[in-house]
Amino acid sequence: MLRFWTLEAGPWTLNMNAAVAPARRPIQTPPIPDSPFPYHPGSLLSVDDLALDEVSRILERATALDREDPLQRARILAKRRVALLFYESSTRTRTSFELAAKSLGADTTLISSLSSSIEKGESLKDTGLTIKALGAETIILRHNSSGAPWLLEEATRLPILNAGDGMHEHPTQALLDLRTILAHFDPQSRSCHPELSKNRHPERSRSAAQNGEVEGSAFPIVHVTADTLAGVTVTIVGDIQHSRVARSNMRLLPRLGGRVVLCGPPQLLPEIATQTGPGVSIERDFEAALRQSTVVMMLRIQAERLAGLQLDLDEYQAGYQLTGERLREFAPRALVLHPGPIIRGLELTAGVADGPQSAIVEQVRHGVAIRMAVVERALGAIPQKDRL
Repeated sequence: MLRFWTLEAGPWTLNMNAAVAPARRPIQTPPIPDSPFPYHPGSLLSVDDLALDEVSRILERATALDREDPLQRARILAKRRVALLFYESSTRTRTSFELAAKSLGADTTLISSLSSSIEKGESLKDTGLTIKALGAETIILRHNSSGAPWLLEEATRLPILNAGDGMHEHPTQALLDLRTILAHFDPQSRSCHPELSKNRHPERSRSAAQNGEVEGSAFPIVHVTADTLAGVTVTIVGDIQHSRVARSNMRLLPRLGGRVVLCGPPQLLPEIATQTGPGVSIERDFEAALRQSTVVMMLRIQAERLAGLQLDLDEYQAGYQLTGERLREFAPRALVLHPGPIIRGLELTAGVADGPQSAIVEQVRHGVAIRMAVVERALGAIPQKDRL
C-alpha cells in the first residue's frame, strides 16, 4: 500500500491508511523572453545574428578591403586594440584573424590558455574583464565550450567575434565558405566549379596570382538574397556531430536558397541533424550524395571530441573517403572544400586535396578578406569614402 504524509487537525501525523495522493501543483511554463544577445552591434556570435543585408555588407566590404591599397587600408583601424583569446589550438583561424586586424592597422595581442593565468584556473569572465581593463576594444574568442562567446559578451559588453565555440558554431568560417562558393558560381547555369573564376577575368586572375591576392576577389557577387543559391546543393561529409563548421553552414546556406545534404555514418551524423532547419537533409550513401552535389565539403574526424566513441577507420574510409576515382565518376564538376586541418589519406586523398577541383587553399585566402570585414564591423570603423 502506498504511504503519504497527510495533514490533520493539530500537529503533523503519519496516516498509514491514506489512499489519495496530494493534489499536484499545476506547472506553468513562462514565455521565453527575447534574447538580449548580441549586446554589442559589432559582435558576431552566430550566423543567425546576420540578416541577409548584413551578409551582403560583409561580402562587399571583404571585396573592397581586399582590393584597397595596403597603405590606405592600414589607416582604417590604426592603433585600435584587438585581443585574440584562444583556448584551443588554431592555425588558419588565429593567423587569418591576426593578419586581418594588422592589415587594417590594428595592434593585436594573443592570449593562449597555455601561457596565461587561464592555466592557473582563472575564469573566462575574469580573463575577459582583465583584457578589457588593459584596453582591448574587441575580443576574438575561440573556446572549447559551446556558448562561451555569449558569456564573454555579457560580462564585458565588448564586441565579441566567435572564432569557434565547442561543437556549436564558427560563423566566419561559414562566411568565407560562402565567399569561396560565390567566387566560382555561375548564376545562369547554377553551377560552380574551380575554373570559373579564372575564365571570367583571366587578366585579373593573372594579376591576383602575381600579387598573392584571392583569385575570386574581382567578382561582383557580393549582394545575396533568399534565392542566390537556388539550385545549388552543398554536401557536407564526415563528422557532422562534432562540427561547428557544419552547423554554421547548415544555418546560413539554406537562407540563401541553397540545399545542404549531410552525409556520414550514424555514429557521426545523428538523424536529429535534420532538425537544424529547412533545406537540410541526410543521405547515408556517399556516392548518391556526390551525384547531386554542386559543392562537396569534407570534414575531418575530430578525435579530440569523440569521448570514447569507437569508429572503424577502415570501414569509414571505404564508405566515406573522397578519392579521385569517386570524384571523377560521381561529381566531375563539383567544387571541393575543406575547412581544415586536412587529414590526408583519411577523409580525402592527397590527389583530391591538390587536384583541379579543390579550392581548399583558396578558402584560407578568402578567410583574411572576410575577417578584415568582420573586425572592421566590430570596431565600427567608417569607410574612408563615407567620412566627412
